[in-house]
Amino acid sequence: MNKITTIVFAALFLGATAFAQISKNEVPKNWYQLDPVTTGYNGISLQKAYDLVKTKKLKSKRVIVAVIDSGIDTTHEDLKPILWTNPKEIPGNGIDDDKNGYIDDVHGWNFLGGKDGRNVKEDSYEGARVYHKLKNKWEGKTAADAISAADKKEFADFERAKQKTVGDVDPQQSKQIKFMYGKVVKGDSVIRKELGKSSYTSVDMEAYKPTDADATMTKAILINISKANNSTDITNEQLIEELSGELRKGESALNAPVEYRKDIVKDDETNINDRNYGNNDLMANTPMHGTHCAGIIGAVRNNGKGVDGIADNVSIMAVRAVPDGDEHDKDIANAIRYAVDNGAQIISMSFGKDFSPEKEWVDDAFRYAASKNVLIVHAAGNDSKNVDTTYNFPNPYYLNGKGRAENVITVGASGDLKNGGLTASFSNYGKKEVDVFAPGVNIYSTLPGGNNYGNLSGTSMACPVVAGTAALLLEYYPNLTAVQLKEAIEKSAVIPKEKVNNPETKQKVSLSDLSKTGGFLNAYEAMKYAGNMQQTKKSIKMPQTKIKTLKKG
Repeated sequence: MNKITTIVFAALFLGATAFAQISKNEVPKNWYQLDPVTTGYNGISLQKAYDLVKTKKLKSKRVIVAVIDSGIDTTHEDLKPILWTNPKEIPGNGIDDDKNGYIDDVHGWNFLGGKDGRNVKEDSYEGARVYHKLKNKWEGKTAADAISAADKKEFADFERAKQKTVGDVDPQQSKQIKFMYGKVVKGDSVIRKELGKSSYTSVDMEAYKPTDADATMTKAILINISKANNSTDITNEQLIEELSGELRKGESALNAPVEYRKDIVKDDETNINDRNYGNNDLMANTPMHGTHCAGIIGAVRNNGKGVDGIADNVSIMAVRAVPDGDEHDKDIANAIRYAVDNGAQIISMSFGKDFSPEKEWVDDAFRYAASKNVLIVHAAGNDSKNVDTTYNFPNPYYLNGKGRAENVITVGASGDLKNGGLTASFSNYGKKEVDVFAPGVNIYSTLPGGNNYGNLSGTSMACPVVAGTAALLLEYYPNLTAVQLKEAIEKSAVIPKEKVNNPETKQKVSLSDLSKTGGFLNAYEAMKYAGNMQQTKKSIKMPQTKIKTLKKG
């Protein structure tokens, strides 16, 4: 499942495999930051990188990193001090002070909000949207009926969407999910009341004695999923969210998906230049994923709280564009442009999908970011599949066939021999399309609630590890271009001597068979490489964007 979600549904009655089968061996909370040589953990040698810049007496310059995600807890103790603040916006006055089209965008913007204050929480899957949109035109037709090049492509998209939406759905499984969802929702209501709290984990379940059959089932499912993922941080809310998503998948095979976004956002979805929509609610009751990613990048270091982020001098710009479901291409394109226009130098994007009907809009945003020297870091996805040969969006290849975005890094997830293996069992891979592997298993970081922390796993976590490292390099070598940053990270990747597991086949292979660099991210080696590079900016010539630029005050 190539989603931002990091806890995949593992139903007891379906015999499904948990998202990441993690070893029960204990590892340090910061294992992913440790040095492999001195500690034995397959981390990124972060402290050695800091020691290196200290010996060189380098001073850091603040770097702005945009996190395009599900939202961020702007009240969190480890994130509040590092939030990007729009210097031209007066908070709470209801006026677009900087005249950029977004009222009170103090710490970022929410492209999944309505002007009435409502927000999109859940949404459909892109495959279902494509299938039902084209169904009346192509159902019952064959490839011979598609004459023009445009029709041939559209028919191929329809066939693929039909297979994804209808062909992969097991009716019996859908019935079981629907049954289970109803039971879990009822049981959750009972547990909330009896515990006196709205959010709980398997830890709370240990001493809890259910008085109801549904509550008993809910307790058992939550405990089993937590054990399978070796995590005590999975909440009842996440469990219900996952079940809800699976339920929507099954229903989409029969019925056109509900247009959640259209009812709330009320923009012209067919017009990429209709950009002045959304609101400034950056939490929107869905900030778990984005909060965790933001903490990996830059949670305040050395403050004695929770977790130390990778970069020590960053501002995190929150851009909400990813719902519980598949993101819309328009929102991602506009989110990228918003980040670039407001000074982001690095963009972290931990999301993905199988279809991209308006890919040209995202391509144009990639070009725009490249023209402004902005690095984009993207998660490879969590389907254990080869993205060299399967669809995975967004990707750096331009739809018009004219090259690819050279300012994009695609990241697979690595682990450690003590917590499941050097490559994550869920990670997508690709000798051509995945650039580097970075830690993405049992990553400890910030969670919503103001002072909460916990572990999550996914390429969604590996992505901000790379984004944070790129920010660290740029802090101390501010003249590096986006392309040079990418080069420093890739050329310095540490190639393992031992074989690793292919996430799909489970066979032992060289890491070079799974990624372009054949190596793991190493912040120390990247810092050394960056120091040896010529510190001159290179101009990046890209095709002119077709998207109109809004005037700023």
